[in-house]
Amino acid sequence: MEPQDATVRVDSWIWSVRLTKTRALAAAACRAGHVRVNGEKVKPAQSLHPGDEVRLFHAGRERVVVVAKLVRKRVGAAPAAECFVDNSPPPPPREEVAVVAVRDRGAGRPTKRERRDIERLRGQ
Repeated sequence: MEPQDATVRVDSWIWSVRLTKTRALAAAACRAGHVRVNGEKVKPAQSLHPGDEVRLFHAGRERVVVVAKLVRKRVGAAPAAECFVDNSPPPPPREEVAVVAVRDRGAGRPTKRERRDIERLRGQ
């Protein structure tokens, strides 16, 4: 853990607390404008301080976290959870997978009527 007056790079901190899988992904997200600190887009080398709000759009959802502790090295999942307060909206519900029509083996090609029923079932 870092002293309270120290600062850490944004990309390094995002990677250290396990919000991204690699530091390169964290830096790429910063360069692409997917990371905001206190409402402003930042570069990977931007300094973070305790109390800053970090918004990260990654893997199809937005993560909103408030920095509680600064860490430079990647830490385990339990210590990483202590380094930020997660204010993210809940993830969207997973869509149910549509049932795929399965024909009996050796039944041959579907007739025109069967094909239309299959398309209607699939929602096409």
